Amino acid sequence: MIGGIIGDVAGSIFEHQGFKKYDFPMFVTNDVFKATFTDDSVLTVATSEALLIGGDYATLYKSYARKYPNRGYGSAFREWVKADTIEPINSFGNGCAMRVSPVGWAFETPDDVLKEAERSAHVTHGHPEGIKGAQAAALAVYLARLKLPKEEIRSILTKTFGYDLNRTCDQIRPHYHFTSACQESVPEAIIAFLDGHDYEDTIRLAISLGGDTDTQACISGAIAQAYYDEIPKSLAVPVIKMLPNEFRIIIRDFNKKYKIHTKAV
Repeated sequence: MIGGIIGDVAGSIFEHQGFKKYDFPMFVTNDVFKATFTDDSVLTVATSEALLIGGDYATLYKSYARKYPNRGYGSAFREWVKADTIEPINSFGNGCAMRVSPVGWAFETPDDVLKEAERSAHVTHGHPEGIKGAQAAALAVYLARLKLPKEEIRSILTKTFGYDLNRTCDQIRPHYHFTSACQESVPEAIIAFLDGHDYEDTIRLAISLGGDTDTQACISGAIAQAYYDEIPKSLAVPVIKMLPNEFRIIIRDFNKKYKIHTKAV
């Protein structure tokens, strides 16, 4: 899941800017912006812990969000975190897709991946489009793990979810804009992976679309990690260093349990 977290950090400084460039310095820090992990990373780690210990998603999402506040959570999610109840939000936002990548690693059949992705999404995203977005992101990671040809991955995801994946980033970019809706951001994140040539190329393409940059790079970066099994050290090392120690421990334990062997090159 470090592939998703790196994408989150890389995209964190470009959100809401209509950023459309491919060549940009990674992890910019200046007087205005500071690249950092956002709610995407926090809740991805929470999903991983739930899978490691068999924990309850709702309880862990609330716990992590309260421990790591002010990380860019959506307004409806913030209200849900504050509430004493765990009734789901009828949301189709992409928050359920940004955190779901560990599910794609933890299960061995497409049916199990889809069922667990729905379970992880439903606690906060009860809308059918929200559930579909989470399922699509998780299944994409699962299919990437299998190293299927990209055209086969495109075909399976298109048939399963009805997304239009027969577009390119160059076609999308000129008219694209920020949106947090699953149905308008998850397909584009998947296309960034399908267009990409390696891990770094993938997250650069996702960010260059000018949409929800941290979330889309998180989703596409997670898929690319599963497919390529390699991440540049220049990206992995600084991000791992900025994470809280408990995040690093959970990532280590998750990788060990699910036999994830991504190389830093």
